[in-house]
Amino acid sequence: MTVTIDSETERWLARIAEAATPAGVEAIRVEALGKSGAITQQLKQLGKMSPEERQTAGAALNRMRQTVQDALGERKGALEAAELDAKLAAEAVDVTLPVDHGRTGTIHPVSQAMDELAEIFADLGFKVATGPEIEDDWHNFTALNIPAHHPARAMHDTFYFPKVEGDPGSEAGAGAPKLLRTHTSPVQIRTMTTEAPPIRIIAPGRVYRSDSDATHTPMFHQVEGLVIDKGITMGHLKWTLETFVKAYFETDDVALRFRPSYFPFTEPSAEVDVRCAWENGQLVIRSDGDDWLEILGSGMVNRRVIEMCGLDADEWQGFAFGAGIDRLAMLKYGMTDLRPFFEGDGRWSAHYGFSPFSVPTLSGGVGA
Repeated sequence: MTVTIDSETERWLARIAEAATPAGVEAIRVEALGKSGAITQQLKQLGKMSPEERQTAGAALNRMRQTVQDALGERKGALEAAELDAKLAAEAVDVTLPVDHGRTGTIHPVSQAMDELAEIFADLGFKVATGPEIEDDWHNFTALNIPAHHPARAMHDTFYFPKVEGDPGSEAGAGAPKLLRTHTSPVQIRTMTTEAPPIRIIAPGRVYRSDSDATHTPMFHQVEGLVIDKGITMGHLKWTLETFVKAYFETDDVALRFRPSYFPFTEPSAEVDVRCAWENGQLVIRSDGDDWLEILGSGMVNRRVIEMCGLDADEWQGFAFGAGIDRLAMLKYGMTDLRPFFEGDGRWSAHYGFSPFSVPTLSGGVGA
């Protein structure tokens, strides 16, 4: 019996050694050790033997089963390793070839400029404040010293919503029409009426006016700043704006000019120009330039605005300023037409946008 089992074991081992694929090894396993396999059937016959025969045959059959099972596992492992090596060799990648990154999105210049503005003013102690884009007349005009009869309203080319009967309205009165905000100044009003001073905020966001040409679009982006505190002067305003311009354009070679102007919500008011020069068709910020470029409006908060928000204008003073973020981005990154900002042309975005993996930052901080 032992001789027969040993010779049968050798036959199984020879067949296993000849198997050329893992599938072939699996077929032999089923044939030998499956539920109906040859070795399995032999083991089932042990119950019909006498105790003496069972003792001798059982040990030999179990030894054959274990030997065949070990050989099957070893052969299958070797064949699978060989297949993997062949697959890796066939799929080898030439690491010297250029990498195809595929199409990736870019950060829009306006988003980049907004991030830079928030970073600069955070270093100066300002926080970002937001408000609704659909506003009411009181927050957008009246509280900013622009009453219904004021000619300054004609400057804003406002988008009004139809009046709604039964609308409870706001401070403007029942049924007063809603509108798309024409500036982010309503955020200043909402902050002054809900937060106790001192206040230091910037209010970036979308604003809307009925205007469209190479330098104007019906929707654009604006950032406004507001400081309300005790003892605030034009000197604080001038220092803040000079520090901002130097940080944003990343140069200390800056000269600003404050021109007297008029805004209903500030008094005195000033337009702010920066000295510049044209070099190879590119506008460059330079203190010895031969030209001036208007970049923002500013002034001391009108005491009527302060009082309208429920504050004592004899105790609290402040300054405010506002600039178009789109124009700041155009100036810094060398763009001449505002309209492509909003056309969604992928080629324009690929050219002027910023990679999300290598975005320029101002993390060195103000004055770094």
